[in-house]
Amino acid sequence: MTIARLPIGETHERPIRQFLHELKASGFEGEVDTSHATRTVLATDNSIYQRYPRAAVFPRHARDVQRIASLLGREAFRGVVVTARGGGTGTNGQSLTEGIVVDMSRHMNRILDIDPVARTARVEAGVVKDQLNAALKPHGLFFAPELSTSNRATIGGMISTDASGQGSCTYGKTRDHVLALETMLLGGECLSSAPVDSAALTSLCARNDKVGEVLRTAREISEREADLIRERFPNLNRCLTGYDLAHLRERDGRFDINSVLCGSEGTLGLIVEATLNVLPVPKHAALVNIRYEGFMDALRDAQALMAHRPLSIETVDSTVLRLAREDIVWQSVAAYFADDEGVEGGASGINMVEFSGDDASEVRARVAAFTEHLRSDASVKRLGHTIADGEAAINRVYAMRKRAVGLLGNVRGASRPQPFVEDTAVPPENLADYIAEFRALLDGFGLRYGMFGHVDAGVLHVRPALDMRNPAEAALVRPISDAVTALTIKYGGLLWGEHGKGVRSEYVPAYFGPLYPALQRLKAAFDPHNQLNPGKIATPAGASAPLLKIDATPLRGEWDRRIDERVWQANADAVHCNGNGACYNFDPDDAMCPSWKATRERVHSPKGRASLMREWLRMQQDAGTDLTAAPAVAAWPVRVVNSVRKHRGEEDFSHEVYDAMAGCLACKSCAGQCPVKVSVPEFRARFLALYHTRYLRPLRDYLIGALEFTVPRVAAVPTARSLYNALMRSRPVKSMLGRGLGIVDNPLLSTVSWREVLRKSGAELATAERLAALSEAGRGRSVIVVQDAFTRYFETPVLAAFMELAARLGFKVFVAPYLPNGKPLHVQGFLPQFRRAASRNAAQLAALARTGVPLVGVDPAMTLVYRQEYRKVEGIAAMPEVRLPQEWLLDVLRERETHKRGAATFRLLAHCTERTNAGAAAGLWKDVFEAAGLVLTTPASGCCGMSGTYGHEARNRGTSETIFEQSWARHVDAQPGDGELLATGYSCRCQVKRLRGRQLRHPVQALLDALG
Repeated sequence: MTIARLPIGETHERPIRQFLHELKASGFEGEVDTSHATRTVLATDNSIYQRYPRAAVFPRHARDVQRIASLLGREAFRGVVVTARGGGTGTNGQSLTEGIVVDMSRHMNRILDIDPVARTARVEAGVVKDQLNAALKPHGLFFAPELSTSNRATIGGMISTDASGQGSCTYGKTRDHVLALETMLLGGECLSSAPVDSAALTSLCARNDKVGEVLRTAREISEREADLIRERFPNLNRCLTGYDLAHLRERDGRFDINSVLCGSEGTLGLIVEATLNVLPVPKHAALVNIRYEGFMDALRDAQALMAHRPLSIETVDSTVLRLAREDIVWQSVAAYFADDEGVEGGASGINMVEFSGDDASEVRARVAAFTEHLRSDASVKRLGHTIADGEAAINRVYAMRKRAVGLLGNVRGASRPQPFVEDTAVPPENLADYIAEFRALLDGFGLRYGMFGHVDAGVLHVRPALDMRNPAEAALVRPISDAVTALTIKYGGLLWGEHGKGVRSEYVPAYFGPLYPALQRLKAAFDPHNQLNPGKIATPAGASAPLLKIDATPLRGEWDRRIDERVWQANADAVHCNGNGACYNFDPDDAMCPSWKATRERVHSPKGRASLMREWLRMQQDAGTDLTAAPAVAAWPVRVVNSVRKHRGEEDFSHEVYDAMAGCLACKSCAGQCPVKVSVPEFRARFLALYHTRYLRPLRDYLIGALEFTVPRVAAVPTARSLYNALMRSRPVKSMLGRGLGIVDNPLLSTVSWREVLRKSGAELATAERLAALSEAGRGRSVIVVQDAFTRYFETPVLAAFMELAARLGFKVFVAPYLPNGKPLHVQGFLPQFRRAASRNAAQLAALARTGVPLVGVDPAMTLVYRQEYRKVEGIAAMPEVRLPQEWLLDVLRERETHKRGAATFRLLAHCTERTNAGAAAGLWKDVFEAAGLVLTTPASGCCGMSGTYGHEARNRGTSETIFEQSWARHVDAQPGDGELLATGYSCRCQVKRLRGRQLRHPVQALLDALG
């Protein structure tokens, strides 16, 4: 059934469209997007809310933002509202709007200047914090405010929420490091703000423009309401975010309007640029990880630990620890959190206490004194402690802590921890008593919850587990919020200690009391018609749009409950995305979602695709489609007609979802790295299967899906193989494949004789009977090679190298009869055909595995299908383990006497599927080479951009090359003296050959040469 796009809205449609028309006519150089897909992705963040914007604009530079602000100032557009958006990871709906989203992250992400002498950095609003710190690192500097979302949080977003996190007691909040801001005000004037003395302030206030008006208003409020400001603003490390009147006057008497802008959540102006104070990176650091039997022990211990003046104290409860143990992150930190004997389930709480400084001996002395306190003090029961010494070790432990937000979203069951009272702040000395009452409150509702946070600052992130699809549980948001607000006031704290106000702004008037009218005057001076992120923090007196209410703002759960429970459960790998945004990772040397990094379009991220899948399921349900029934394929003439309509521009949301899914590389990095385990390749395959019941498939899909079946037939006849290669080299065939079928750079079949490979390695065909006839000792010295189409037919020397290496190591090599693995079928959404191929292959491998001889597959992407996709196929009772080469080789080589060869060094870039879905196995290559007396390093790298057949599809060629240039190009182009570069993935080696004309070797080829 055709699914129409989401309407913009009758009431607002005309002024919005007229505004966007005028914006484009004004010379706006960015993009304007009113697509249902983009609006769906921008309708959510990491909160419980869902608000559909009318449109999104993506400015390229400050002039574009100025054009937006100028138009907003016109009387004709006073009904148009906009909201700035950065990383989109807010937990309280701060950047959600039903107006126009102004997304600063796509283009305005340039670092404009770094002055290492003055220790300043000038950046655009869309620069990501970790991006900035990577640029500062060569200068020995860093931007201090730390966040768990630092790899996707933008500087503009940090300023807008006055963000802070770990280490705030030492380094302060974002506003403490903002030196100057460039902010576009309504009407298009630019406010260049920095601390000014009295004379400069008087001059600025005398201006007869918007800048003068806002400064006069702020000055008047600071003077007239000085007593109320002192009374209402708490003396906390995590003081109130937004409209911070208490810090308008600095200690030296200068006036700083930035204290009002920082934390204002885009309600006062559109911040386009910031000049920041940056600090020297401490040269030495150590992290003491203390384990406790009870979480309350960890909280009560914090005050005594703070007496030792650490940089920070972070805490995590048993819920987060349990989830971390089940996550990919645990393999890198397990040594620091050993299971404690006699304590069921291990530690129930940990404190991570960091010490840092420039003098190594001083840091060691402080750590020694601290650990002596831990040994001698008996005020609380501690189970033990470990020390992570140095930057690399500390970063590994903090990576686990940073994943806490996402990990909490991965608890099992319908009720999952929800953010709405998750950043309360109280004086640290009151924290333990406060949390005891907080827990009692949640226990009274019978709720589970997870906790982690910054005990040194009195901030603990508490997330009650609710099923937001259940109206009764969703209704608990109100009584819990009210009760927690009262509880924080009782203990001298506040509801919003870290993550901004957002939808929770309804509590602002009660909290500020008689000071709230001053906030309204300030808002009115900047935004008299309530056009900038209305409903947040403050509303001008008499404005038509009131502050948002937590139970009157649309919730995700309200939309989600319209999806049939059976459909919901069947699509758990998509619908449980909680918006934590881990997939928005900026780091080009991280494998997470290469399509997002290359396009900077959020529909091409795991969160984006998961959001589209949820929306598509809901809309299908609303349209009366039964997604619980077996899909019926429409008759061929019907699919032809539908496809013609599509090509003529038929508006159908399904096409927008298809375009987003088609851009996925199916590399499975999301499945391995997303803390909630969103798996785009899984639900992408299901979507494609359903989509093509109504629309014709391109011939390209059939060629790719059938590749494993047709190639063996061609390769079996030498003359046919030669003819195939000659055709693939010819210009007419290349042109036909590219223009007609959309396939480019088709790989050639290997000319190596398979018969010669078998002879050289002494390999035989594996049959259950032949293997059973071996003695027990014979089976112990045998190995079965599981063929895949790519290393068997396109890169035969790699498979041959492994077989010969096994033979030289004294093993009898058997080759499993070739059967299609089915991965290309799964990637293209041919699910019934994939299930048949998987069932047949699994049965054969199971029969061989029963003989006790190990199975080994050479290509990681193909081999891991046996561990993942096969085990989800109904009817496959037990899938035997098919090992990766390094998993088998390590045990074998450790039995041999190692002869150091010293001179041979190698660098390895592992396939991204292998690194993110079998990380422990990928790390074994280093041990394998060491066992062989060789040196191997594994530099951090992203994706090569090929990922199976993705890079061979013409529609993906440009994105594929962009992905390669973002990370792999640097490693491939490095000087040879750095060591020979190796790659485990067939597709990776194919990409390097295509784009650099170099043939990388597989690690087994290097080992074969070295051990020969």
